[in-house]
Amino acid sequence: MKFDVLIVGGGPAGLSAALILGRCHRKALLCDEGHQRNLSSHAIHGLLGREGRSPSVFVDEARQELSLYKSISLRGTRVTDIIPSGDEFKFVCADGTTGLTSKVLLATGLVDELPELAGIEPLYGVSVHHCLYCDGFEYAGKPVAAFGKGDKGAELAIMMKHWMADVVACCDGTEVSTKAKRKLKEHDIPLRLEPIESLEGTNGELAKIVFRSGPDLPRAGLFFSTGCDQASDLSKRLGCKRDAKGGVVKDPDTEEASVRGVYVAGDVSRDVLLVAVAIAEGAQAAVAINKGLLRRDGYCE
Repeated sequence: MKFDVLIVGGGPAGLSAALILGRCHRKALLCDEGHQRNLSSHAIHGLLGREGRSPSVFVDEARQELSLYKSISLRGTRVTDIIPSGDEFKFVCADGTTGLTSKVLLATGLVDELPELAGIEPLYGVSVHHCLYCDGFEYAGKPVAAFGKGDKGAELAIMMKHWMADVVACCDGTEVSTKAKRKLKEHDIPLRLEPIESLEGTNGELAKIVFRSGPDLPRAGLFFSTGCDQASDLSKRLGCKRDAKGGVVKDPDTEEASVRGVYVAGDVSRDVLLVAVAIAEGAQAAVAINKGLLRRDGYCE
């Protein structure tokens, strides 16, 4: 099979790109395993016109919209390899699908490093979060905690103070610098130094943080700062340059990565990590890809 574009990743960025490419009559294949970063969350926030929409409903609706464009194919599989071949790319998928494509769009996203805390899994996405811009608004007036090793928890707690008044920093038994402690005191933020035993709650709602020593800490929510990694190593294997944060670098003029014919959109670039931005980046990349194909075919300079 031969395509104009291979889209790797079916989150907001990949779906947005597919929509624009479909409207440009481009033959594109979108491959996705269904492991979007925000699927654990109950709602998307900060997305105009879709505020509070379930991430899974959003994806289902977007896929339904794409079904109107016959040049767009969706496949529920993982792209295992992409190999440059002259002016094209050969690709291989986990389900055995192979083909050629003129352009590649990597919309593979990021994976959060979930804190290694007992009891966190059923709470993640409901009352334990990684993004203040996505979920901080709902915790105004509620008791919350900031989790992070070393100074990370303290720095997060200080930022959270803008959203919520009752914030406690938790460092899980790690060292916090004198400077960070001073800043916490300036902002009237308590610091719990003890290692955490577990998080306890029901129906996804955090009730308290249990420490190995000292009193339990009743909390309604917890935000963490533990970092995140690229969800796919395809960009690395293709030889795409990355910045200091690990994001794939792209040319601001062409939208291409350092490898010609490869484009990136969404969290893979590690810019602003919001659904609204990912959708915009997907559309922007699709326009750049279409322009590249138009130039190739002599329709523009």
